[in-house]
Amino acid sequence: MKQSRKRLGDLLIEEGLITPAQLQSALEEKAANQKIGDALLQRGYITDQQLAEVLEVQLGIPHVNLYNYPFDANLFSLISKETARRNLIVPLKKEGNKLYVAMVDPMDFIVIDDLRLSTGFHIETVIGTKDDIIRAINKYYNSDDGLEELFDELTPGERGEDNDVTNQDSPIVRLVNQILTNAVVQKASDIHIDPQETKVVVRYRVDGVLRVDRVLPRHMLSVLTARIKIMANLDITEHRIPQDGRIKLNLEFHPIDLRISTLPTVYGEKIVMRILDMGAALNDLNKIGFNALNLKRFSEMIEQPTGIVLITGPTGSGKSSTLYAALNRLNSEQVNIITIEDPVEYQMEGINQIQVNTNVGMTFAAGLRSILRQDPNIIMVGEIRDKETAEIAVRASLTGHLVLSTLHTNDSLGTITRLIDMGVEPFLLASSLSGIVAQRLVRKVCRDCIEVQEPSKREIEIFARRGMKIDKISRGKGCSSCNMTGYKGRIALHEVLVLNDDMRRVIMNDDSFHKLKDHALKNKTIFLIDDGLLKVKQGLTTTEEVLRVAILE
Repeated sequence: MKQSRKRLGDLLIEEGLITPAQLQSALEEKAANQKIGDALLQRGYITDQQLAEVLEVQLGIPHVNLYNYPFDANLFSLISKETARRNLIVPLKKEGNKLYVAMVDPMDFIVIDDLRLSTGFHIETVIGTKDDIIRAINKYYNSDDGLEELFDELTPGERGEDNDVTNQDSPIVRLVNQILTNAVVQKASDIHIDPQETKVVVRYRVDGVLRVDRVLPRHMLSVLTARIKIMANLDITEHRIPQDGRIKLNLEFHPIDLRISTLPTVYGEKIVMRILDMGAALNDLNKIGFNALNLKRFSEMIEQPTGIVLITGPTGSGKSSTLYAALNRLNSEQVNIITIEDPVEYQMEGINQIQVNTNVGMTFAAGLRSILRQDPNIIMVGEIRDKETAEIAVRASLTGHLVLSTLHTNDSLGTITRLIDMGVEPFLLASSLSGIVAQRLVRKVCRDCIEVQEPSKREIEIFARRGMKIDKISRGKGCSSCNMTGYKGRIALHEVLVLNDDMRRVIMNDDSFHKLKDHALKNKTIFLIDDGLLKVKQGLTTTEEVLRVAILE
């Protein structure tokens, strides 16, 4: 007898995980052959874990957590790595003539039939999350994939001749591919290869925090460095000066761009690889984390035909992502957009991007001068580093261009004093500056292990100091999805300062910093700390994260 099953979308709405409007927009926008669950995942409306739990209810098939699962290594020979990766399946255990397999889609009967024929077992399916399965495949199929043999092969005497580091089947090539694949699976932003006196430490930066992935024998440093340098077209014979390069490759059918930086240290060359995931490039202003008022103000700023809009914050605070999202919104056939960057991070269609090259005299200032002769409407300068660049940017905005740029300062108001200290005339600054956005990234509470708690006495005091009340806060208790940290993913905090006539007058008269702040308060500016605390109230992050990046006054 056929059982009537509830549709996945209806179940998700019943569980309160999505709204009917979100379901409707996903149904309208999804590709023709895309499953609704995948469409909702792609838009970030639900997590892998939530999807697996609802599918368990819908299909009556158990869901298994693969974090620390006691896998039987012998079973991995039954299903090839290619099959496992292509179909997102992983063998769990064997009971008599039954083979239990974790799958993302346990209703894929073609794959189940293929497995039954190739293994000779009766296949029993359980549901696993996509992240869990990919992590298991990378860990268990690669764990013995020649690594012991690699340590033996690469004895201290071997110094990585060319055939070793370019032959696709050589152990060092497999090791580097494995390091890169694991970093992408863990959604790392950077890979650090740190040479130390007796070992080489490989670390990943995930959600802004570095953690050790593996420790390699010291004698492997030279071949590891040689392999990465060959991939990035760097000089493998030069070990005394820093080098920069770039690698473009496809990992798991995903275009990945890597920026490589080498630096000579006392124990050898340290390598840092910045991962620019072209598939996950945030090109939508609505998805960056602006609250409604800040989004409205920022959109109005960048839609003006002239003026300077500055985005400020320390390294790694997501300034480039916000700039690219702004350019993406402004990009159309009617405007000529030219950027000068160091380096060009994301290549965007329809935008003319220039790479800074100081060796041949192509600095920000020199490039900016040339850009002005190219009849641009919108100019993006990667960073204002000196007086010359600042002055040309100011003059460009006064001659009818919209200029977007970044600056390293702590907050929006500090940017004005920094530019004046650089030597920009206050009256020019007052007439050209449209607005400033200060930005920081904080870790988001993991949606799979979120718990609502009572706020501590100190938290109630912190909120009271900013004129807010708090009655409940959210924290992650730690699960397999977030590697037991309680956090997964990051969200931006913003301080959007719109310059009005009163502020311009203060800048022109070179009045005190406090007057600027008073006018900003009158203009209902939401400061970084306030935006952070509002996001704590929404259950998106924690007070500790906000206080890590914003100052409580």
